[in-house]
Amino acid sequence: MSTQYFSASYAEARRRFLEAANAAGARVQSYPLPAQSTGTLAIDVAILGADDAPALVVSSGLHGVEGFFGSAVQLALLEQFSKTRPTPGVRHVLIHGVNAYGFAHLRRTNEDNVDLNRNFMANAGGYAGAPSGYAGLNRLLNPESPPSRLEPFKTKALWKIWQAGLPPLKETVARGQYEYPRGLFYGGKKPCASTQIVQDHCDDWLATSRHIVHIDLHTGLGAHGNYKLLLTESDYTERRDWYAATFGASHIEPLTKPDGMAYRVAGQWGPWMQQHFQSRNYCFAGAEFGTYGVVRVLAALRAENRAHHHGTPGSPAYLRAKKELLECFCPASPAWRCQVIGGGLRVVEEGSVALRVS
Repeated sequence: MSTQYFSASYAEARRRFLEAANAAGARVQSYPLPAQSTGTLAIDVAILGADDAPALVVSSGLHGVEGFFGSAVQLALLEQFSKTRPTPGVRHVLIHGVNAYGFAHLRRTNEDNVDLNRNFMANAGGYAGAPSGYAGLNRLLNPESPPSRLEPFKTKALWKIWQAGLPPLKETVARGQYEYPRGLFYGGKKPCASTQIVQDHCDDWLATSRHIVHIDLHTGLGAHGNYKLLLTESDYTERRDWYAATFGASHIEPLTKPDGMAYRVAGQWGPWMQQHFQSRNYCFAGAEFGTYGVVRVLAALRAENRAHHHGTPGSPAYLRAKKELLECFCPASPAWRCQVIGGGLRVVEEGSVALRVS
């Protein structure tokens, strides 16, 4: 069953990934992150295939707790590779646990409370400011007190949605902010350790590949168990037909779509990679697998962030917040887990086939 690929902790997921990579004959490179009391944290990269072959990149854990799903897809893929060799003529690059701290501590953010998908700025001047309206929502989003069951946040959130509309409110809250270090969707003041590792070593991982398809695995947005490939390119019209032919028109959605399920984001990983490899054909998509409604997910993010900064570790409220965050980004339902593993492997196979025939 597909549920077997899900691990109970970051340490278990990392161990299984490394074992499966070795069993598949992959070359493994590990990049330690700042030491933590919970044990070794690292970004691990498994590579199979020739340096000059078209490359399929599959990354997981950019948003910490979402790594439970992404790691499971990578483990299932490596198990396939150990039984039947990978697609001939394609270089596979599997990047595991980009935000290992968040993965290990059941956080979406890293050790500095930074959302790594708001941290890939093209220049140092980008690490400043906040969306218009974020300041007015700061007290609601980031209360400076321990979490409480009595506060009607969901009701308040629904009222705000009714007042402002969901699309503009999503961009105000989640686009990325650089002024409230303890707040939600904080992008940091400089490249974080994980970001720096990616920026320093991605040339080694991609070697001389000229055509690259990068699938970055995420959870949280969209219909339960279903997926969309979110395209980060500001103008993807030139590649629209390619994306649709490769993954199916119903599964692709640009972040710029006004009534889409996602929103525009500052400091994203995908656009940074595409700019860095602008001389190559670099296609990037965030594969977003749905869990629960946007209000429940936002409430879980808020409660966990509140517990982390103002709660007591190990207390009932603290543990409830962690449990709910995990459920919102990796539901315990066996049906959901089987469905998303199947969908994840399907997306990877579609990308691999497209590279093989390119």
